[in-house]
Amino acid sequence: MESSEQKNLREDVLDIILKSYIRYYTIQKDSVPAPFAAQAEFHSHNEQFVLVKKAKIADIDSNEYVYFLLTETLDAQQLVDAAKKAWEDGLSKVKPSFSHRNSDVTLVVVANNFVNGLEKAAKKIRYSKSYSFSFCGWSNFRLLCYETQSKKFACNYHGKDLIKTFKRNGL
Repeated sequence: MESSEQKNLREDVLDIILKSYIRYYTIQKDSVPAPFAAQAEFHSHNEQFVLVKKAKIADIDSNEYVYFLLTETLDAQQLVDAAKKAWEDGLSKVKPSFSHRNSDVTLVVVANNFVNGLEKAAKKIRYSKSYSFSFCGWSNFRLLCYETQSKKFACNYHGKDLIKTFKRNGL
């Protein structure tokens, strides 16, 4: 049975994380798909042109869909299930076109405890997809797990850069 103090600690960590995302992302805490506590979306559109706007060289769209999960104890199977759910929901929002560059899906998990072997399981979770042989962009999956008690991280290859963001925010 978890104490309200442990639950509040996870929610405090989530609030710290969301504050770092709020500047560039649209954050949603209501009507997010289960089992997630919050969701954030980032959309960027860039145009390149020569001398005048009518001489357009390229349109570039970049997106990121971030899912946040809070749990008391995180085991490998729970992580795999949450990663699959986040990946599927994120991909359902992708609209590939010739102006689409990338749409990444990110899962951030905050847990009180990791079950042994979770770090190894996190490294093995890899999803990626290219659209029309990358002519219409690609999607990668980033994963970061944070254990509140020991303040340690577990991530996959694409999630390594998220650790810096967490540490900059005092976690």
